[in-house]
Amino acid sequence: MSITMQHHEDGRAGRFAAMSGETTAGVVTYLRIDPTAIRVEHTEVFSGFERSGLGRQLIAFAVDWARRHAHRISPRCPFARHVFESTPEYDDVWFR
Repeated sequence: MSITMQHHEDGRAGRFAAMSGETTAGVVTYLRIDPTAIRVEHTEVFSGFERSGLGRQLIAFAVDWARRHAHRISPRCPFARHVFESTPEYDDVWFR
């Protein structure tokens, strides 16, 4: 299974998506809370892609994006918060 990651934003809200061909395998949605910070609202891995580590891969993609763009992330979603709490390497982008 080949997964590609995508990012889309409309200026106020956005999402990181994991794609398997034309099929959306999972998403992380967010709201922009200031010019350099986003709040992750929801993480979801869709049917057929569960238990593949895709949720963590999506959060890692979001963190890479945040680092490249000098942004911080506030993880409101319980899954994202758990990943941030268990991954000290993300402290540099964690907006508390």
